[in-house]
Amino acid sequence: MPKRVVVVGGGFGGLQVVRSLRNTPFALTLIDRTNHHLFQPLLYQVATAALSPADIAVPLRGIVRGYSNIGVLLDEVIGVQLEQRRVHCLRSGALEYDFLVLAPGARHWYFGNDDWERCAPGLKSLADALEIRRRLLHAYEQAAIASEPETTRAWTTFVVVGGGPTGVEVAGALAEIGRHTMAKDYPMLDPRSIRIILIEASSRILPTFPPPLSAKATVALEELGVELRLGQRVIDVECDAITLESGEQIPTRTTIWAAGNRAPAWLRTLGVPLDHMGRVIVERDCSVPGYPEVFVIGDAACYRDERRGELPALAPVALQQGRFVARLLRRDIPLQKRPPFRYRNKGMLATIGRARAVAAFPGGIKLHGVLAWLLWAGVHIAFLIRFRNRAAVMTEWLWYYLTFQPRARLLIETAYTDTPSPNP
Repeated sequence: MPKRVVVVGGGFGGLQVVRSLRNTPFALTLIDRTNHHLFQPLLYQVATAALSPADIAVPLRGIVRGYSNIGVLLDEVIGVQLEQRRVHCLRSGALEYDFLVLAPGARHWYFGNDDWERCAPGLKSLADALEIRRRLLHAYEQAAIASEPETTRAWTTFVVVGGGPTGVEVAGALAEIGRHTMAKDYPMLDPRSIRIILIEASSRILPTFPPPLSAKATVALEELGVELRLGQRVIDVECDAITLESGEQIPTRTTIWAAGNRAPAWLRTLGVPLDHMGRVIVERDCSVPGYPEVFVIGDAACYRDERRGELPALAPVALQQGRFVARLLRRDIPLQKRPPFRYRNKGMLATIGRARAVAAFPGGIKLHGVLAWLLWAGVHIAFLIRFRNRAAVMTEWLWYYLTFQPRARLLIETAYTDTPSPNP
């Protein structure tokens, strides 16, 4: 009887495990809350209307269609019983396993203020991106019909909380769209009333990058007109304003949260040590302490490398961990002989806007400007999972580069839409 491998999460890490074990003697079950694999690094471009959802997502069943040993289960995991070797799902009940790989990713974290999410959505899924896009386009429509200047300014003030790569990329994209697209689509608006404010609690943006690159990114954002609030923490979020610890209150109807991540709450059912972000503190072979048949990889794992410290929540980390775990399973390596996982740092990239980016590579190599942007674009195109996606994204980028006209500016209101911001 083939050994049963249950993989939770169809992101970079989980999908890498599945693809590496395709057409092997293992019987695999892939569980995910959605029916698609999402290329999350480009999610902000869906949120800012530069790309459509299908450009960066592929149905999971389409990916594994030719794999003889894999089944896909659209469900939500609610708990794991390690002693009984069971995964509990919301609709499907209990699934038994011989090996378990947990790669559920992470969600945005409001540091104990979960009620802020209603007014400041995060950016982790296609649903999040489409909601942010809806709010962005809705804000400009409301600004166009507002009768009071103060109301117009509130609708055209966009606040991004968090100065990591996601926050910087979102802020840069919002600034470009505001200056080059929306100002022309809405000639009744004063372009000077369109404000993009980026708030970061530390003393510089992109704190994981070398300081010189953070400085370059700061200059690039300021050239785009982004206002920076560094060394400032948000202490309150309402749907019509946010408040900083300095006492400054910023009237805004659109706030985007990019300040923190947290692993799924159901990981607590494992009964093993977690870090402050709810991630499982894994062994050197990515397994759960005391349970060598269970692995946690990607954003849900706290892996403490002897050379690098805690590994960052990056796609390359998840991909490499997925390949590593699949290799352990294929070779059936006993626990005592398992090698430690070694992360190969291939560098960090972040884009600030059109022809603006920063890149840091091992050996102290630093790039910025057009060259870094071209490299960023090439890497992201290469990592997209299907040729169709690569062609679509390249076409959209070329069109946007030439025209400054993102083609996904569709405001789709549904019967379930609930815009928290009050009407003017």
